[in-house]
Order: sequence, then structure tokens, then C-alpha cells
Amino acid sequence: MKPEHRHSDRRSPYVFDVHEVGRRAGSMKEFDVTLPAPADLVSGLIGVPEDSDVQLHLRLEAVVEGVLATGTADVELSGQCSRCLTDIDGEDTFDFQELYFYPGHEVEEDDKLIVDETVDVEEPLRGAVVLDLPFTPLCREDCLGLCPECGVNLNDDPTHDHADAVDPRWEKLAGLSEDTQNKI
Repeated sequence: MKPEHRHSDRRSPYVFDVHEVGRRAGSMKEFDVTLPAPADLVSGLIGVPEDSDVQLHLRLEAVVEGVLATGTADVELSGQCSRCLTDIDGEDTFDFQELYFYPGHEVEEDDKLIVDETVDVEEPLRGAVVLDLPFTPLCREDCLGLCPECGVNLNDDPTHDHADAVDPRWEKLAGLSEDTQNKI
């Protein structure tokens, strides 16, 4: 079964021309560019805000099978702590690598092809970022979270406490002992 490969949208900032790299194994071209973050670089409570700056360091190397794209992306992160729901903002770096095969090579379904002398690195970048984002982000390692009874942030008040809870079935009887002592 031969996989279908769609043509790259040359208007996308993540599409790079590999014509200069050619089919000469060992030739290379490097890019240092700032691009807008694509939509949906998110995993649960944290992600890369759409259109924020992605500083991309990309190296395209000609190899026997095609072009090897090796990249590093410096991104801004924004989200919420999974325990206390406070906002988290920061930066992180993600590495990715993808081999794009020359047309005519026998490829698997998930393999990428060079289409119209271009490679689209958005999908490998997306895979690297989304798969490496924490599933349960924390504002700090020792985050105490929220009080399960009233929702107060325990990081702000670590000694937060509630009086001993009375079983609701016995609550009316607790009031009777106070009434009895008042009558005596």
C-alpha cells in the first residue's frame, strides 16, 4: 500500500525549500528563524499560546535516502497548575528530528516525503512539543493544592484547618447537649 502525501502549503512558515541542499549527501543548510506558533500546541492544562514566538533552529542535511531535518524550538508556555490552578508561564526547549525521503523511495505509511522540493516541519515540531509537555503541570514541585472542603489555596495558608467535622447524622444531637446544659 502506497501512502498518500499531500502537497505542502508553501505559504506556511514551517515549509522549507530543500532545493539548495540537493541530492548531494553531506550538503547542509541551516536556518535560525522566529515563527508564529501554530494552533493547538496544547496538552491538557498547558501549552504554547497560538501565534506566540517560536525560535526555530533547523538544520537540513542531505543523506542517501533524502533530507534529515534536525531542529530545536524555543517556545513560551502558558497554562495552569494541576493542583492549585494558579497560572504558569515559562519557556522550554524541544528537540525534533525527521527524515524526509526523496520521491520514488519505498516508504512506510508514517514516513514523510519531500514534496515539490520542500519539507514541512510543523508535524514533527507538534509531535515533539505535545508529547513532551507535562500531563499534570505544577507551579512548583511541593505544591499543596486546594483545600478539598472550601477550595482555599493551601500554598497561601499551609496551616489552614477546619474544625473536626461532625457526622451529619449526629449533628442534631450535638445541639441537644448544649440545650440541656443551658436549662440546668
